[in-house]
Amino acid sequence: MQKLYTYMKPYKKQLIAGPIFKLAEAVLELAVPLVMAEIIDTGLKNGDTGYVIKMGILLGVLAAVGLACSAICQKSASIASQGTGTNLRDAVFEHIMKISHKEIDKFGAPTLVTRITNDINQVQLLVAMIIRLAIRAPFITLGSIVTATIISPSSAPIFVITALLISIAVFLIMKTSLPYYSKTAKNLDFISKLTRENLTGARVIRAFSGQKRQREKFEQANDEYNKTALTVNRLSSLTSPITSLVVNVAIAGVILIGADKINTGSLSQGELIALVGYMQSMLTALLVVANLVIIFTKSIASWKRVAEVLDAQPSITNDANAIISNIYNLDNSAVEFEHVTFGYDESDKTDNALEDINLMVKTGQTVGIIGATGSGKSTLASLIMRFYDVSRGSIKIFGNDIRKIDTGALRKLVSIVPQSAMLLSGTVRDNLLWGNSSATDEDLWKALDIAQATEFVSNKPDKLDYYISEGAKNLSGGQKQRLTIARALVSKPKILILDDSSSALDYATDSALRKSLAEFMPESSKIIISQRVVSVMNSDVIYVIDEGRIAGYGTHENLLVSCDIYREICESQRISANS
Repeated sequence: MQKLYTYMKPYKKQLIAGPIFKLAEAVLELAVPLVMAEIIDTGLKNGDTGYVIKMGILLGVLAAVGLACSAICQKSASIASQGTGTNLRDAVFEHIMKISHKEIDKFGAPTLVTRITNDINQVQLLVAMIIRLAIRAPFITLGSIVTATIISPSSAPIFVITALLISIAVFLIMKTSLPYYSKTAKNLDFISKLTRENLTGARVIRAFSGQKRQREKFEQANDEYNKTALTVNRLSSLTSPITSLVVNVAIAGVILIGADKINTGSLSQGELIALVGYMQSMLTALLVVANLVIIFTKSIASWKRVAEVLDAQPSITNDANAIISNIYNLDNSAVEFEHVTFGYDESDKTDNALEDINLMVKTGQTVGIIGATGSGKSTLASLIMRFYDVSRGSIKIFGNDIRKIDTGALRKLVSIVPQSAMLLSGTVRDNLLWGNSSATDEDLWKALDIAQATEFVSNKPDKLDYYISEGAKNLSGGQKQRLTIARALVSKPKILILDDSSSALDYATDSALRKSLAEFMPESSKIIISQRVVSVMNSDVIYVIDEGRIAGYGTHENLLVSCDIYREICESQRISANS
């Protein structure tokens, strides 16, 4: 929890002022039963109307001042809690941007969304409750006991025993319910995951008439969440009746003892009313404490989930002496893999995505990488971008070990067009400028021209200012792919990776794209990853990947003779040496 204070620190004034004013309100509240006792014992008993009016005005003043103190506290709590939530949300989002793909894969997108929204909202509530009630409720409880003891020492045991019984009950309920709050959060993560999958995959689900199956899957997850939530709610709901029962029995005890003392003259009627009032104040305070415990329990579980993200250390970091300039060197190969082995699950050494890869891309060369689905082609691209680090071996970019190059500098040299064409909501221009924020319109149109996207962008109503909706639903698959290619070209990379980025393009457009790349980017090294032989067959060198290993490399003609796997791929696509 000490780490949470870092995000609360800017609101020191509110954190101090809020509880002070709430404490002042509590003091005024404790004074009310005493004033009431005076009205009964002095004003009403003696028939002194003036005294009753005077004390009534005093009650009004106490209420008005208490209201003002409460309002100041509420405002302080609002500023501090919302500010803390904002700071925390910014920090978590910034940290998510820093952590590596490995950590993001470990958490998963749905749980990260839940943690940055629902869990942080719960932490906000915790901060507000700390300011508003964490001091007031215990003070009212303790103040009621002390004041009641002063009025009637014999009633003190009843107040103390009542407070102890309720505290024990609340502690047991809290201890029992804490695991369920964590389980509820995990269930909510799973529901978020299912919802996300169903929304993003709505077309696929409907195409296979899978709505019923997905609905049953969601209902099962929702029922599980409902059962856990009901269990924890049942446990939490025990707090109020148990507290009420104990306090009401205690009030009955106070009245019973008080009635006897009134008969003997050792206690006045006003003092008995005051004792009952303090018992009721203690009841209210203890109910607040019970609810606070529930909120604290939920919030602590949420904070642990948020802290887990903040504590996640990125597996990929820049060395203190990372190379940031003079990386590009024509005398060295653009990319070189030396005995590279990589596995997504480091604990399982037998399940590697890539095994002992040796590969070279010379400066200005076009290299094709082909293989079956799941053979490790896209993993190669991810390693070149340093989204992950190799398990063994090394990758060199222009003669420099990739781990010694600043990641920002690396990604200015290398651009990737991912397998999944991802565009952000905004204009065409906004998306293209991700490649180079200072690019001119002329640069953008040039990139669009090379990517074979000029025609369809020109036909859009606002051209470069045409708005792309969320998920680029107002563009076809081929249009999305061409825009992602153009975005990569805007940065004028020294190394361009096309990761199966022409799968939605027709053969004529794919061919025109490759010719444009060769004509306008002769010095850039191009790595074309594809399952289509026609996309890689004219490459200077083709590497065939099979189950994470290089099964062969060479030109199209050489591989037809020397590599059985490549020949089988060609035959399946009816490609011959003369194609």
